[in-house]
Parts: sequence; structure tokens; C-alpha cells
Amino acid sequence: MVIEFGDVDQGGRQQSAVPLHGGAYCDGLARESVTSLLTRHGLSELGETAALAASELVAAAYRFTPDREMILRVRWQYEALRIVVYDRHPAHSAPAAAEECRDRRSRSMWLPAAAVDSHGGDWGLAPVLTPGGGAKSWALLHR
Repeated sequence: MVIEFGDVDQGGRQQSAVPLHGGAYCDGLARESVTSLLTRHGLSELGETAALAASELVAAAYRFTPDREMILRVRWQYEALRIVVYDRHPAHSAPAAAEECRDRRSRSMWLPAAAVDSHGGDWGLAPVLTPGGGAKSWALLHR
């Protein structure tokens, strides 16, 4: 798993990424890392919801792609926190199988969806458009 934060780019945006090795322990690591990061950067009011969202996104990635590396990216930009998890879920050969898989994963995201929605944010899931496949799940939280 990769977690990024702390680097400020030329546009004044803070971002962080951390590679995770894809083990069952990664959701706890994501939760701790996000909480620590947001506290250090003065965004602790988002900490509880962001930590829950990050750990649930990582847990879902592990459920659907166990023991494969993933990346957790956290970025503060335009008064919003973006939490993105990239995993290495293999591409499906049939569109129907891909849609069924996406539906199953979306249904498994009920907890982060509820937390993010109650905080006025948004979340989503999309395939990564690379030959090797992959999935991107994300949450957006406003201050």
C-alpha cells in the first residue's frame, strides 16, 4: 500500500501516497496513517470519517484482490479531502462479469458510503483503464 501526503506541489496542493502490500492488516495501517496525517496537517475534524473511509476502501480492495499490492492516496485540494485506493483487480473478459463484479463491490461499500454521505461528501468506484486491469475506489470529504 502507498500512502502519500505532505508534499506540496506547485499548485499549493498537499498530497500523499503509501504503497500497501495487500495483507489483511492494511486497513488498520490505512486508518492510523490517515488519522496521523490529518492531525499533522490541521485537518483533524475530518479524521474520524476519513479514517473510516480509507480503511473500508482498503478492506474492500483486499476482499476483491487479496494479497496484492495497492496504493492509498490522500490529497487535500480545493477545500476537499480526496482519498483514493488503487488495487490490482484483474480485468474481466466479459462486460457482464465486469458489471456484476462492480455491483458486488459497490454493495459492499455501504459503511463508507453512509459515513461519507453523512459528512456531505461523495464516493465512487471505477475500473482503471490499463491492460492489466485494476480498480479505483474513492471518497471525497469537504471541510
